[in-house]
Amino acid sequence: MHIVGAGPVGLLFAALLQTVKDVDVRLYEKRSEYTRGRMVQLEQYLVADSIESYSTDPIDGDNVEAVFSPLEILEAIEIRRSIAPDLMELLRTLTRGFCPLNHIEESLSDLIDARSTNSVQRISTTMTKPEAIELLEPGDMLVDSTGSHSLLRDHLVHGVQEGEEPSNTQVIHLEDALVVTFLYGERYVCNEYCKYYKNVGNAQYKFIPSVHRTYSDGGITHVTGIITITAEEFEAMPPQFDGQWLRDNFPDVASSMDRFIDKVREESHGEIVGDLGIIRIPLNLYRARNATSRPWHVMGPFYHPFASTPVFLLGDSAIGSPYFQSISLGFECAMFLAALIAQRDLPPKDLLERYEQFVYKQWLRVYMRSKVIKHNKDLLQTIDDKDALLESLPLY
Repeated sequence: MHIVGAGPVGLLFAALLQTVKDVDVRLYEKRSEYTRGRMVQLEQYLVADSIESYSTDPIDGDNVEAVFSPLEILEAIEIRRSIAPDLMELLRTLTRGFCPLNHIEESLSDLIDARSTNSVQRISTTMTKPEAIELLEPGDMLVDSTGSHSLLRDHLVHGVQEGEEPSNTQVIHLEDALVVTFLYGERYVCNEYCKYYKNVGNAQYKFIPSVHRTYSDGGITHVTGIITITAEEFEAMPPQFDGQWLRDNFPDVASSMDRFIDKVREESHGEIVGDLGIIRIPLNLYRARNATSRPWHVMGPFYHPFASTPVFLLGDSAIGSPYFQSISLGFECAMFLAALIAQRDLPPKDLLERYEQFVYKQWLRVYMRSKVIKHNKDLLQTIDDKDALLESLPLY
């Protein structure tokens, strides 16, 4: 099993396959160390132990029940029960709170290295498409876990000529946003009322903290929030900057953030610790129309290596979702794919078909969830403008 990309999803997939009999893993990683400190939280459904606990999210629960049958959810629970105890305990630990992305990566990496029977060979390289294809030999499989700028996603459909528009990626652009993170020197708990009342007076820009990404660690609270900006503002900003740069260059955007933080201070009498970290990102929802090399398999085994070797997209290579959902979604797909590969008597055609169907259902799930979140954010943006609010409400 060749796994290209050793981010959190690639590492989890390697750890899952490490305990599968007669599977040798080669993990190709371009980074020598894990440096991404962005705070994330893994969803609780990753460690669910019942059908009920799998669909308890207030936004996601109905979607899950609409898309997946009880038997499919039960299969997901059984997959969790089959995961090695050391890895499942680590997942339970990681889902208890809010932690840096590099902590997740380092924890998974350390677990892989600490196991006594290590079938994972780690190779430091920056892989290219021709190099990935050259790896493939009879009996191999390849997983592309290289992220949003996937190495192979737009090459899984045959017949696309060089220079043509890629045909395997569907992108839905929801909005452009600033993601603002800061440390606050007191305990601060956010809810929907907080999001509204602390934005009173912010007419155009609203700083909206994520409820589940506001996490207190002792006397320090980690806060992550979003400010929606225009496409023109997005283009005029660097990828990453601090609060002072925003105040100097986009004072109207900065004042909405500062007004929100001042109201937090008035309520809980704390101060910002250090500086604000700000990145500007396009909030895109996208998917690979084909998450495997299935289109190539109709061409015959001698037509192309993809026609005889199963290739899978995993993590952000297959589905990308805004509002901090992607890692959990990638972990869910990694668990399912590892369980399929463990079924050694499963024909390759069935393996590809089942994974395609699973990824498509996960896409439906996250599509509906993202659209609801975006719609609710739009309502909050217009809640004090009656006419604009009514325009946002298609009632019947």
